[in-house]
Amino acid sequence: MKNMTETSTRSYFAASGRTLAQTSPRQVLGDIVARHSFAVEEAQRNSWQHEISQLQGIAAQIPNANFFFEFAIPRMGKRADAIVLAGNVVFVLEYKVGAQSYEPHASEQVLDYALDLQNFHEGSHDKTIVPVVVATAAPDAPCVPAFWIDGITKPLFANDATLGPLLTRLISELSSGETNAIDWAQSSYKPTPTIIEAAQALYRGHSVMEISRNEAGAENLTRTAHYISRVIDDAKTHHRKSICFVTGVPGSGKTLAGLNIANERMRAHEDEHAVFLSGNGPLVDVLREALAMDEVSRSQTPGSHVLSKKMRCAGPAPSYKTSTTSVTITYNQPNHPLRKLWCLMRRNAPGPSSKHPASCGKNVVTQISIYPNPNF
Repeated sequence: MKNMTETSTRSYFAASGRTLAQTSPRQVLGDIVARHSFAVEEAQRNSWQHEISQLQGIAAQIPNANFFFEFAIPRMGKRADAIVLAGNVVFVLEYKVGAQSYEPHASEQVLDYALDLQNFHEGSHDKTIVPVVVATAAPDAPCVPAFWIDGITKPLFANDATLGPLLTRLISELSSGETNAIDWAQSSYKPTPTIIEAAQALYRGHSVMEISRNEAGAENLTRTAHYISRVIDDAKTHHRKSICFVTGVPGSGKTLAGLNIANERMRAHEDEHAVFLSGNGPLVDVLREALAMDEVSRSQTPGSHVLSKKMRCAGPAPSYKTSTTSVTITYNQPNHPLRKLWCLMRRNAPGPSSKHPASCGKNVVTQISIYPNPNF
């Protein structure tokens, strides 16, 4: 694994335990600093030196394990201090150098890293993930792994003296098989698409199976949509009111699930007037602008019939005019569900029965107007 650092672009330094134990601490620190894109403060340099010194001693005891310093967690825009990969076990280490206690925020931080790897890092989907808070000056803490969810243990706690024995013991208890460290580090990182990408794709008629970037995510989104659709149908049949709560880690696709359900119901059940509402004003503004820009782009493509084909309007298809700076969509039905949706989501928008156009921002797309066609 001599060239692991050059091969692994996700970490600042990577090596097998055997190689790390034999490498000069100065060289390890130099490689880490060279890959760091910001000025290195003295406190950060001291922390790295402490981590390197400790992990080199541990590496000599577990030479077949693989060590990654500053491993990137792309969705969160952060880096795990260190990761130790041993067989099918991934240890995520969050260092608090000099800390004399195990703080809750450190546990939350390292658990977030573990969840992110398990959910979105393809190479970690089938691994046992053990998050560990290393408060170097804290007292000893009980270290009995308790599995929490999806192959992830609850955060464990260690100090300078207990980290090595903890890793050695858990590797002997939990690890099995072998994992190619380079393939694991470079495996695809697939969070759900951005909500803008997802909204544009949904309104083009794509399904969540096509939008989601991993099979597990696609399956979960589809099952969620089917279940909620059954709840809606049951509520309609029995004249009930139902509320569904969808939970998940950040980036798992909760907003995408809501958009997908509203979009599917609007297409298949026009009498329902399905509406997606959000208390996040900036999100609504960005989504609306992105959909408008996407609509302009597609309607200018020769042979495009996006509005009539994809939106499945009741009655004659809406007419539309486009230019390089604006798009006007005209509906012949005053109570068309899309027009209602637009008015509801637009702050201070006229009501559905108003004859005044409901227009959106004037950044790239100057205006979008949705109103009854005066010729009908």
